[in-house]
Amino acid sequence: MIKIVLDSSADLAPGLREKFEWINLPVFFGEEKYIDGVNLTHKEFYEKLTSSKDLPKTSQAAPFEFSELFQRITSAGDEAVVLTISKKLSGTYQSAAIAAGDFPGKVHVVDAETVTIGTGVLAEYALELAEKAESGAQLAEMLEAEKKRVRLVALVDTLEYLRKGGRISKTVAFAGELLSFKPVIAVADGEVKLLGKARGAKAGDNLLEQEIKKAGGVDFSKPVLLGYSGTDNSKLRSYVEDFSTLWQGHSEALRASEIGCVVGTHAGPGAIAAAFFAAE
Repeated sequence: MIKIVLDSSADLAPGLREKFEWINLPVFFGEEKYIDGVNLTHKEFYEKLTSSKDLPKTSQAAPFEFSELFQRITSAGDEAVVLTISKKLSGTYQSAAIAAGDFPGKVHVVDAETVTIGTGVLAEYALELAEKAESGAQLAEMLEAEKKRVRLVALVDTLEYLRKGGRISKTVAFAGELLSFKPVIAVADGEVKLLGKARGAKAGDNLLEQEIKKAGGVDFSKPVLLGYSGTDNSKLRSYVEDFSTLWQGHSEALRASEIGCVVGTHAGPGAIAAAFFAAE
């Protein structure tokens, strides 16, 4: 059997978590250490994020943590295929690759080149591909090809957290807040990229719609997942209603997930996102 391993930067559609093996990443608020998904829920994370002066810090998993999991999986006669957060955003891929070196032919590591719900849709599709794959190596090859079609675009509600994290200057953040700029971002080639700045929430929604269309549209034969940061999904619900033409015939099947700690740290609450496979 092939076991699919994820790190906790991946955010999945409801009801899928138990189908995967997990490496949970640490999150630090000052000196306090939490384990994402173990003793820190998404709700607790956003409550702490909004009340804290400083941004929390996330850390990569250590190689020995992967080694322990790989030992358990292979000892049972199974193979492991690991999907990690983009190696341009975290050292977690490197840790997994180091540990995999002790399990030749049994453990295969794939850089998802995305994060949060982007990894989520790729992981969900991996479950389907695993039924066709004859080996872990073949599944890893399939995922290397399929990941190129995954798109993740998001509309950020505030520039405050991007400023705190040093992703933008204080001057840009101040001007953005003053003029109500709403940045639309994407994860492309494993990196976070600014696609455009819209003035006002409605213009931001329009720009997000344009970017989804620019990606070639949505392949609804594969997993599609929407996401929101914070504890309130009303902005996401409003977006789906306002741009129903994007989801025509599929809106009843749309699923949503909370965006977790890694992306939530820099996006802050109030962001909305869409992850999908681009239509060919």
